[in-house]
Amino acid sequence: MAIDYKKELENAAKSMILIHDPNVLIKMIVRMIVQKVKLKHAGILLHHKEKDTYILTFSRGRLGLKIPAGFARMDADNPLVRFFRERKDRDLFNDGAMVYEEAQKLLDKDMEDDVKQLLKSALYQMEIFEAIACIPTYFRDDLLGILLMGSKQDGQRFLQEELDFLVALASDVAMAIRNAQLFKDVELELQKKNQLFIHTTMALAAAIDAKDHYTWGHISRVTDLSLMIAKVFKQKNIKAVDDKFLEHLYIAGLLHDIGKIGIPESILNKEEKLTDEERRLIKEHSLIGVKILEPIQELGDAILGVKYHHERYDGAGYPEGLKGNQIPLIASIISVADAFDAMITDRPYRRALSKEKAIEEIKSLGGQQFEPQVASVMVELYQEGKI
Repeated sequence: MAIDYKKELENAAKSMILIHDPNVLIKMIVRMIVQKVKLKHAGILLHHKEKDTYILTFSRGRLGLKIPAGFARMDADNPLVRFFRERKDRDLFNDGAMVYEEAQKLLDKDMEDDVKQLLKSALYQMEIFEAIACIPTYFRDDLLGILLMGSKQDGQRFLQEELDFLVALASDVAMAIRNAQLFKDVELELQKKNQLFIHTTMALAAAIDAKDHYTWGHISRVTDLSLMIAKVFKQKNIKAVDDKFLEHLYIAGLLHDIGKIGIPESILNKEEKLTDEERRLIKEHSLIGVKILEPIQELGDAILGVKYHHERYDGAGYPEGLKGNQIPLIASIISVADAFDAMITDRPYRRALSKEKAIEEIKSLGGQQFEPQVASVMVELYQEGKI
């Protein structure tokens, strides 16, 4: 039976973001690769920042082929590491996968001597690991790890759809590993000072921003605007807003779109109109965000902002169709700030509105899409020249 690799990729992305322990995550990824592509063995060399070395964190296969975790280490000057760190893969391979048999053929072609020697040495490293193919995984431009894959159980070559699946998976793996490492940091910071936890939360927010190319800076702008609105509420005693509420709002603002880590980048950055299925997947990001954050009990009411910031005052929002005062204030505030920033930002499918037109929209939709008092404060801030 043929494997639907697109579906497998979506399922893998959703599963990976829920795992906060990097070691557990690595094991899950390697097992999945071995099972889905039916490999004899596979492993991941993972970067350890402190020592700038790559360590075989986990490998899976028959006992004779399986390499003990931590046994293999590659320093930054190792030919295989250098080959990918210097991005020679981009020059020689179009699809991001380095298949031993295909790479071997390149040695017979004309290329610079130093590149040929580096490729030859990198292939020798693959021989040591009995790797038939390897795929780098990058976070931004940093080489986070290398997937090493042995031969298939049936002895056949890798199919192009299998390589495409593994390359796409490697991209999501980088984000998931980075996400898991950041969550590990969050757990440590929670045991220390609250301010350190905030800094780590900001790092998570940066990871979300990095994935959605068209909304760079959106998270910090929404957070700042949300706090401005809430401080007016506190100053005027409109609703119960205290320092604890502001703290939760700050965290919720930074993390309100964290669920987008579970949405494929191809959908987030698509320039054409989204299909109904893609729109449905996008709408899942608020609930995905809740699943990611639930284990961190200290987040408190911040999770309500993440979960409900796409609810509408008239009940036509998602994920639960809450109406009026059923919607937590923290979510109502983020909703207005989020919508305003979206309106005044260029998107591939439309030009940005002026602030004046965006404010007119906020004003006209008060009591429909937006909580009336929150919309009113937003208009007031604009009229006072504060936004």
